[in-house]
Amino acid sequence: MAEKGRIETESLFGIRPVIEGIKAGVTFDRVFIQKGLKGDLISELRVLIDKHEIESKTVPVEKLNRLTRKTHQGVFAFISPVEFISLDELVLQTQESGANPLFVILDQITDVRNFGAIVRTAECTGVNGIIIPKQGSAPVSADAMKTATGAIFNVPICKVDNLKDTVYYMQSSGIQVIAATEKSNDFIYDVDMKGPTAIVVGNEEKGITLGMQKIADRKAKLPILGEIKSLNVSVACGAVLYEVVRQRR
Repeated sequence: MAEKGRIETESLFGIRPVIEGIKAGVTFDRVFIQKGLKGDLISELRVLIDKHEIESKTVPVEKLNRLTRKTHQGVFAFISPVEFISLDELVLQTQESGANPLFVILDQITDVRNFGAIVRTAECTGVNGIIIPKQGSAPVSADAMKTATGAIFNVPICKVDNLKDTVYYMQSSGIQVIAATEKSNDFIYDVDMKGPTAIVVGNEEKGITLGMQKIADRKAKLPILGEIKSLNVSVACGAVLYEVVRQRR
């Protein structure tokens, strides 16, 4: 019997359809596989996922049933609307273009609308690329694309295994890394960002992880004058990026 599965607006489900999608070069954002699922086809799927370095996660069947009401056979995948670029290619292309490098590193931003809003602002401020972790980040989905209003096609997006390694790579490439966090005594306006710079912004609730804060070249905050002690992450990122624009004019 043929395996069942269909392509929806931004997803693919069914074991064989996802396998064939990977073989055909479809760019997947992530694949969910039902916990305890076994068999030759699942083994083949896992081999392809590892070979193509696709993010995958084992989940309860209830999770899959929430993602689709169709017969998913224990496999559901989000299709990315964009192609991803490797970190070394992103940095090299930017440097060779003669641009003054400006990157944004997203430390576990999980809200799709925040991600889309950051991409939109990044495009408006001339950001050369956005780096996100393969695990623990918002999906690069149609919802993100809608919030970004098309900007997602104009800003290269890079997925990496390890954000700390990304920071070290940036630093070794002559790019300073600035952690935008309220856990600093310095204001963002006192940090020189005229040269090659990568801005790190953190999770909506927890902020930038401690490990990332420790290895950043500088930490800096935005002034908060009201009673609410924190800004929405996309708003904060926008304020920091426009300070970079101001300094570089």
